Amino acid sequence: MSIEHRYVESNGIRIHIAEAGAGPLVLLCHGFPELWYSWRHQLTALADAGYHAVAPDMRGYGDTDAPADIAKYSIFHLVGDIVGLVDALGKQSAVVVGHDWGAPVAWHAALIRPDRFRGVVGLSVPYVPHVTGKVPPSALWPRRDDAVFYQQYFQEPGVAEADLQRNVTSTLRRVLVGASGDAEATGAGGRQLGMVPKGGSFADAIPEPQTLPSWLTEEDVAYYAAAFSRTGYAGGLNWYRNIDRNWEQTAAYTGARVTVPALYMVGERDLVKAFRGMDLLLANLKAFIPDLRENIVLSGCGHWTQQERPVEVNAALLRFLGGLSLQ
Repeated sequence: MSIEHRYVESNGIRIHIAEAGAGPLVLLCHGFPELWYSWRHQLTALADAGYHAVAPDMRGYGDTDAPADIAKYSIFHLVGDIVGLVDALGKQSAVVVGHDWGAPVAWHAALIRPDRFRGVVGLSVPYVPHVTGKVPPSALWPRRDDAVFYQQYFQEPGVAEADLQRNVTSTLRRVLVGASGDAEATGAGGRQLGMVPKGGSFADAIPEPQTLPSWLTEEDVAYYAAAFSRTGYAGGLNWYRNIDRNWEQTAAYTGARVTVPALYMVGERDLVKAFRGMDLLLANLKAFIPDLRENIVLSGCGHWTQQERPVEVNAALLRFLGGLSLQ
């Protein structure tokens, strides 16, 4: 089944969507630095199975509007985009799926509006319950004398933009392969987890891969590179610049649980699993997501879950969707 493209108005911005099929609505939210294109394998598989699969370019990405104001990339703006998208598509409810930064959007959409989202799927990034504390998340980022955490590096407007834009194609090759399960096999391994040398470059800290893995083609890289060459990276980076703001604004949800049916998938080699405290959280996800149907670890897979393992991801998605009462 073919993938079609159009624009819709949602939450005060124009959103570009890729869509296929007809039936119950399934929204697919991408992360950084990606586009709707990261769901290319899922759109057709879901459509063939009888679902209306829709993958937007998220706020700040691709052909979707990118507001200049950093504050307009808060979690409530991002969730508002997705709720508005359900309305714009003429549906009362949807299942929301998110990967990387798209996962917190999906989890919070299900948390805040369980009346509109009948199920939620998170890839790579799990639901992280709000924790009451006196310090914001940025105060807990790892620090070294010779390096800074990549999310800290992303905070100053203009710095990471210039770094990532310097050689867009090379940057994307390094990031996509370096965070994958094939990093070592392709010569892109060896970067210390999430750290950028002080005075250095995020992109240059990741070795240039000698080859591309089987799941990623030069055409795939070129598609991403063409988009980011045109738009730059400011929109995507602004999501990171709202991390502390999101923590402040979601304080009312301290202790709240995601109550709708859920599925979580993560790659065995995903760098997210190595973050501090993540092992404890992943082992106890069901305490925060009571109706967690499956908690899947994909053998040998890295961060780019749905691109690296499309067959396994599609099978899990269809199994999960088949267990829901959707109209």
